Amino acid sequence: MPRSQDWQGGNPCIGDGLNLSDVTRAAELAARASYGKLLAILAAHSRDIALAEDALGDAFAKALALWPERGIPDNPDAWLLQVAKNGMSDRQRQLNRFPVVEAFPDMADETVPDKDFPDQRLALLMVCAHPAIAADLHTPLMLQTVLGIEAKVIARLFMVSPAALAKRLVRAKRKIRDAGIPFEIPDGNELPARSAPIFEAVYAIHTLDWLEPGDGMGDEALYLADLLIRLLTDQPEALGLAALIAFGHARRNARIANKCLVPVEKQNTDLWDKDMLAYANRQLHRAHRLDQPGRFQLEAAIQAVHMARQESGRVDWASLDKLYYALLKIAPSLGGLVAHSVVISHVHGVDAGLAALAKVESLPDRPFQPYWAARADFLARAGRADDAKAAYEKAISLTTEPPVIRFLQMRQAMI
Repeated sequence: MPRSQDWQGGNPCIGDGLNLSDVTRAAELAARASYGKLLAILAAHSRDIALAEDALGDAFAKALALWPERGIPDNPDAWLLQVAKNGMSDRQRQLNRFPVVEAFPDMADETVPDKDFPDQRLALLMVCAHPAIAADLHTPLMLQTVLGIEAKVIARLFMVSPAALAKRLVRAKRKIRDAGIPFEIPDGNELPARSAPIFEAVYAIHTLDWLEPGDGMGDEALYLADLLIRLLTDQPEALGLAALIAFGHARRNARIANKCLVPVEKQNTDLWDKDMLAYANRQLHRAHRLDQPGRFQLEAAIQAVHMARQESGRVDWASLDKLYYALLKIAPSLGGLVAHSVVISHVHGVDAGLAALAKVESLPDRPFQPYWAARADFLARAGRADDAKAAYEKAISLTTEPPVIRFLQMRQAMI
């Protein structure tokens, strides 16, 4: 632990105006900003994520105990890293199973500038997305290791048993340690393939926030996406993903009104976050200049067209038609096909929309709510009231999200 003189010249103590809530908040902010970065450093040297997590958790606990009395150090990250390093070394000596951790950055002095911290979070993300780890654990591992989210919270998000998920995460970390999976960033041609699961995981985190923006997952997805574009410089799909998530984040306050879902083309553009839109457009323009189009870039471009309504006052359905056509060529999906049919209905009429929807083999028999919602809308616009009401009833039966249910019931009542 740092000696008492290590704190001299630091922030004020409790008696000088810093109360316990200030210190607690400072520790929370340190955890939010630094957890993944510090864990990546510790785990890369020990090859043991669980051991690193325990040591870092103990370091944060000691900070909460000592900072109110002694003050917040000038460089909290350096202090936390040094305490965690000492704890790991002590623990390894006790276990007598692994060599003592060596070659850590020398950070006993908390005045070491932040730029001297080696940022190994991308290597940690690569470990979480390693093909030796089950694909359905990639996202939970990233949430826990890079963001420090508890297993019980992750389990609730993915609607699985907390105990079962916790056991699987423990086994995955043990596998990483015992198999000697390297904490490194692949070179050359391997990087895009290894990056793809990370992009998918971050996108999955983003979708968790779609109808419940208060749960914080949107913030975490945006944080990770922004981290990726700083770590994976000039990777067009990383830029596209950051833009896509930021576009969605910009609309979070307009997505629900009176507890009812509001489609993007009907949202109040005054509620859109202009700063977030500017950020999204910058990343999308950077990706476009690299001239390597991909799925996330096209999805972001689709969102950009919708967001342009804030300036133009109208939706450019013809441009959306072209973008969906390109997207479905490289990344066909059920949701994309249904969304494209909606665009087609606005460009070429409801009969064309129904025809596009009918082209999807066996889709009417599938329990896919967006299909039935789109079909209901087309039928209502075509004057087929009874068929439209029945389709809306089917769509309502296939969702459990209250804002979506209210929206569909409202549309059904308008027929």
